[in-house]
Amino acid sequence: MNIIQLDVRQTIIVAILVLYFGKYLTKQINFLQNFNIPDAVSGGVLASLFFGILYSIFHLQVDFSLNIRDALLIIFFTTIGLSSKLKTLLQGGKPLLILLAMAVCYLFLQNLTGVAVASILGLDKPIGLISGSISLSGGHGTAIAWSAILRDTYSIDNALEIGIASATFGLVLGGIIGGPVARLLINRNRLKVNDSKENLTIGIKHDQKNVRIDYNTMLYSLLILGITIGLGLQINYLVALIGLKLPDFVTCLLAGIILTNTIPLIFKTISWPSNTPSLALISDVSLGLFLSMSLMSLQLWTLAEIGIPIAIILIMQFLVVVTYTIFIIFPVMGKDYNAAVISAGYLGLALGATPTAIANMTAVTEKFGASPQAFLIVPLVGAFFIDIVNAFVIQRFLNLIS
Repeated sequence: MNIIQLDVRQTIIVAILVLYFGKYLTKQINFLQNFNIPDAVSGGVLASLFFGILYSIFHLQVDFSLNIRDALLIIFFTTIGLSSKLKTLLQGGKPLLILLAMAVCYLFLQNLTGVAVASILGLDKPIGLISGSISLSGGHGTAIAWSAILRDTYSIDNALEIGIASATFGLVLGGIIGGPVARLLINRNRLKVNDSKENLTIGIKHDQKNVRIDYNTMLYSLLILGITIGLGLQINYLVALIGLKLPDFVTCLLAGIILTNTIPLIFKTISWPSNTPSLALISDVSLGLFLSMSLMSLQLWTLAEIGIPIAIILIMQFLVVVTYTIFIIFPVMGKDYNAAVISAGYLGLALGATPTAIANMTAVTEKFGASPQAFLIVPLVGAFFIDIVNAFVIQRFLNLIS
């Protein structure tokens, strides 16, 4: 096997080309446009297929330098925090609790589905958990973190391979299905955006004209962004002192929320970049590049190694989450436009990762209109609460089935 190692500069260049390719595909293929498939998903999936062909046929593996991807994730979540107004926060209180409750319930359903199908197929029950909330709601990080325990304690020798393959499956499918489901819900229920004049949290609406992005507004947004990230990293340092370990992007999200809801009130003459086209553009670019890097670096050949039984579990998980979203999440969240956007995000969340959820919602809102509430509560549920609850749920299931 020959390995080509790309450095950071080369990785960024490939990610930009992949994103451009995705945008081109969206313009040329009506299906991608009509069903709100994110540009980074369409381009990233095809790129990963290309690199998979290089691996399978030519025995050539391309490895990317993905440190810059983590920085893009921090930038992205900081922009979400900077766009979270107190008014929206208060409005998001009840919906946030409702979505969190539904997401926690689904962790149990996701694991019950995995364990049940694994048992029917004659597999070890912990394998059902690996292809359940460990890799799907948890993502690649959680799959890697639990693999050693499952290998050493439960004798699942290929736990890492199954987990990574399952997480890869979820990431791809989560980015593909969110847009079509949202479109179905919006069209079937004839839903309209709550405030057509509201600026998008991420990106620019497809038909929006006279968008003002200039040197000063962009430079100012970058300045505030840098200050906010610095505060977020300092908050994380202080939180670590009391024994609580959080990802950097969570505390940077929190720092953005704090500054956005204090500085404009204290210094009323200061212009703040919340909900401005400049900040939305930074969000869009950082998210697009992050997702492009994540998808193009997927080692899809791991999916071919998981076998038919694991594939059956994952297909069942896919069908269950789509059903749960349409018939539970959407009605419980209010059956309105916000609920449809949240549904698109939740599919990305329950199958893949928070950035996939945001990409789904971005694709939907760029076509139909803004939904600030969705962009507040979905990241909070996915980036913070669910990972904590999931750890307890996984351990509870392992205790029950062992």
